[in-house]
Amino acid sequence: MEPWLDPVYDAAEMAAADRWAIEQAGIPSLELMEPAGRGLARAAADLAAGGPITVVCGKGNNGGDGLVAARHLLESGFRVRVVLLWPGDELSPDAQANLKLLPEDASQLAPELSSSALEGIVIDAMLGTGFAGEPRDPVKGAIEAINASDLPVVACDVPSGVDASTGEASGAAIETTRTVTFHGRKLGHLIAPGKHLCGEVEVVPIGIPEEAPSPKAGAVIGPGVLSLLPRRESASNKFTSGRVSIVGGSPGLTGAVCLAAEASIRAGAGYATAAVPGGLEDIFEAKLTEVMTKGIGEGRTFGSDQPQEVLSHLEGAAAVVLGSGIGRTKGAGALARELAAAVTAPLVIDADGLGAIANDPSSLNFRYGKTVITPHVGEAGRLLGKSSSEVQAHRLASARELVSRTRAVVVLKGDDTIVTDGTRVAINTMPAPALATAGTGDVLAGVVGAFLARGLDSFEAAAAAVFAHAVAGHIAGSEVGNPDGVIASDVIRAIPRAMAPME
Repeated sequence: MEPWLDPVYDAAEMAAADRWAIEQAGIPSLELMEPAGRGLARAAADLAAGGPITVVCGKGNNGGDGLVAARHLLESGFRVRVVLLWPGDELSPDAQANLKLLPEDASQLAPELSSSALEGIVIDAMLGTGFAGEPRDPVKGAIEAINASDLPVVACDVPSGVDASTGEASGAAIETTRTVTFHGRKLGHLIAPGKHLCGEVEVVPIGIPEEAPSPKAGAVIGPGVLSLLPRRESASNKFTSGRVSIVGGSPGLTGAVCLAAEASIRAGAGYATAAVPGGLEDIFEAKLTEVMTKGIGEGRTFGSDQPQEVLSHLEGAAAVVLGSGIGRTKGAGALARELAAAVTAPLVIDADGLGAIANDPSSLNFRYGKTVITPHVGEAGRLLGKSSSEVQAHRLASARELVSRTRAVVVLKGDDTIVTDGTRVAINTMPAPALATAGTGDVLAGVVGAFLARGLDSFEAAAAAVFAHAVAGHIAGSEVGNPDGVIASDVIRAIPRAMAPME
């Protein structure tokens, strides 16, 4: 895996690491459970601040971790109540072994848990990383009772109801204050909706040796991605830094082209050009000082009869951004579809460019050059023929399906932006609430275009752009004093500092 990626596990990979530690390294499974439960107890103790703690245990080893935590908490003087959703003789062998170490009166069987039976804080030790699908009773009822209690919750490994491999929560799921996970982070901690159910995530080492199988399912984009960017030298010129050409613009949407073009220059492109409807060129001439414009035709929107004129303008471009403010007229859509197929330079498709190919995203399969698409959930839904809520509920699966349909690198935007080429999965975990404003998607498209023009491959360019974009949002929020007041042009001004290599 690339050195700028920080690997995270899916459920199968975590199980393989556990199995290797037990079978190859000779570490008894109970010895792995002990530090897990101890770390869980420590987190619960911090949150409880001396108050009572209820530990709700399933029948697997996740419940065993909860039982270890209960023992350590009891030994530390906490008032602890252990709730078993299954009889003791139905627990996993390791869980049974730890149940026997508790005082007989410390646990009770309560398969029909009610919120009134809970007090203090709750340790959720019901379902672990092996869970997928929808919880069934008694766990389903317990999840609902815990959520209804409004008590602080510490989850063991992953909130019950959340798929550790995808972040999906298909049914009831625990809303936690803190999640204590073991050995390494899981994809489900990073991808919505699981990301928003986990609260603060703490990783606790449990003694699995470093030689254990490492994860490959996904990774967090790290600051090292910025080291991929070439730096200008004394012999550099605007041609060696690459030209980005934007194709877009329509009445009321001229700003999208301006934002994408200006972002591409700030992101290091040697120069930028914009192919725009001829009837709007005067507007762009006034708004864009550093960008050369080419008016196409005389109308205020693009037409389906203009591909050759646009393609002629795009000759020599090192990267093309298609769709910024291009509008939804039939003529503009037809032009965008033809350009998507015909452009041979690396291509970024965004906004209405994605809408233009929504009925046939597989048309991108026949492209010759590199392709990056940058949809938000609504645009991804239109490409997949699904609702935006369905995409949001299955973000990783949706991103992978988009790759399968388009053969493009997919940037599924969001608080947990996912970048994938179908094999590699990279996730942005840097919070940037300042980016939740109009126009920042156009900025991102321009940055991706610049990084493609500077020679990065599609996956690298997309991942580096997502990271730099998030950093720029953070810088912009700090500079204006409140992320709620950031506008897209603030983010553009912050891009050069966001690209600086980090320690």
